[in-house]
Amino acid sequence: MAPKRVAIIGAGASGLPAIKTCLDEGLTPVCFERTDGLGGLWRYTDEPIEGQGCVMKSTVINTSKEMMSYSDFPIPDKYPIYMHNTQVYEYFKMYASHFGLEKYINYNTEVLHVKRSQNFELSGQWEVIHRNKQTEQETREVFDAVLVCTGHHADKHVPTFPGISEFQGKVLHSHDYKRLTGLKTKGSWSSG
Repeated sequence: MAPKRVAIIGAGASGLPAIKTCLDEGLTPVCFERTDGLGGLWRYTDEPIEGQGCVMKSTVINTSKEMMSYSDFPIPDKYPIYMHNTQVYEYFKMYASHFGLEKYINYNTEVLHVKRSQNFELSGQWEVIHRNKQTEQETREVFDAVLVCTGHHADKHVPTFPGISEFQGKVLHSHDYKRLTGLKTKGSWSSG
């Protein structure tokens, strides 16, 4: 009997160990990552990308490396207890390289639709429609399971409230904030 195929959506902090766990359990992982690299939220980009969460340039993780480390691949001793986002990203790349996970990741591939297959009641299978963002080719595949590892920082919610349209300053969502540049002279800053 062929191993069960598992669709994994996202190659970030949850998607990477999902791939490894599938391999450990004798399952065949097929990971879909809509960007051109792994790391999810922790893969810093200078410009905001709609639908893609990203840390700020200065972000330092607020969880110790001992608490955030994958149990089967400890964070190297050379890293500080509270790591800068570039170190978190490097750790994810080391993890993927150590376990050979990248060969299971389909980069620049966006999942468009996930639904129960027509014979779901008998098979428990799922239909996944995905699109290669470079060729625009859409593909429909059936999987035995689906793991959604997309996080919750991808889409921004911009509230509306009375008076916002009259505000003379710049309204900036945290999704679009990357660095202090351009904001240093706005308001007053105090060190305590």
